[in-house]
Amino acid sequence: MERSCGSLEETIDPPAPLLPPASRSQTKALETQLLGGERTLKRRDVAAGAGVSLLSARKIWRAMGFPNLGDDDVAFTQRDQDALSIVVTMVREGLLTEDTAISVTRSIGQMTDRMAVWQIEALVEDLVAEHDVSDAEARRAVVSELPNLIEPLEELLIYSYRRQLNAGIQRLAVRAAEGLAESALGREGDEDDTPLPLARAVGFADLVSYTSLSRRMNEKTLAKLVQRFENVCAEIISVGGGRLVKTIGDEVLFNCETPVAGAQISLALAEAMAADDFLPEARVAMVWGRVLSRLGDIYGPTVNLAARLTSLAEPGTVLIDSVTATALAGDDRFILTELPMEHVRGFGEISPVLLQRGLGQGIVVD
Repeated sequence: MERSCGSLEETIDPPAPLLPPASRSQTKALETQLLGGERTLKRRDVAAGAGVSLLSARKIWRAMGFPNLGDDDVAFTQRDQDALSIVVTMVREGLLTEDTAISVTRSIGQMTDRMAVWQIEALVEDLVAEHDVSDAEARRAVVSELPNLIEPLEELLIYSYRRQLNAGIQRLAVRAAEGLAESALGREGDEDDTPLPLARAVGFADLVSYTSLSRRMNEKTLAKLVQRFENVCAEIISVGGGRLVKTIGDEVLFNCETPVAGAQISLALAEAMAADDFLPEARVAMVWGRVLSRLGDIYGPTVNLAARLTSLAEPGTVLIDSVTATALAGDDRFILTELPMEHVRGFGEISPVLLQRGLGQGIVVD
């Protein structure tokens, strides 16, 4: 007996999604949990409640990275007013100037924005792998995963902030003078970076042939490569006592407080990339000099020279400059080989030095 298409369609239901998307009520409940309540206030209400002009409130919100809202948008909660009041109180009590308060607020906004994006992407990636669903399905479902994670992640954030703040105080205040005294070795005193306040070993690691590789990779493979590169670099830099300043696609910028630490990290990075079957080799360069630290980044001729030397390095090798070589001379953990003079844009003729491992094991990442 034949069955019509119509009857067949009536008897077969579409398969249920492997990972159901969050409902509208779940999404609303998550927003209420994150914002501390329902959106009931307009921007003028919040500014008035904090005792500041709308202009001042908008400056702070822009520093946080929030979008501009109209006068009639009911977009705020009591928690927004409380946060605005905290910034206003710090200025009124003389703890911070207005400009400094804006700068500090911007640091919080930018760092937490990147952190939130990173965490959501990590959750999406986990759902894709664990449930064998598409990226789009995972993104629609991730909302249901978040409510139980908010409090533990928030506690971990506060813990990490306090630890990182203490480490920053040690690096940028307590040991700053000691570093400047050590950085005088091998210098004439009239270098371009002499007026800058911090002595640092500055290094770059740059993946070889990344652009051509990325064109041939699919989305998942490219994501795996980028993540593996950053994870390997972050572990080595951390264990070596350095700081990962930033990652820019196929390149990492790091710094540390001594030329020896910089040399050990640089060699470990080059060796790790060469030993990794998935990652391409890396070009690495490191310069010991002085820098300006602002907005979580570092600036100055030392940074620029390290970047220029990176482009001169052969795959799998580490280059340093002559001043850095002087600071490392006599340390049997390193082999220093002077290379032919090179013309470096912005610096003229310089003598690059090949840095290789001497005695000792170097950094061990367990």
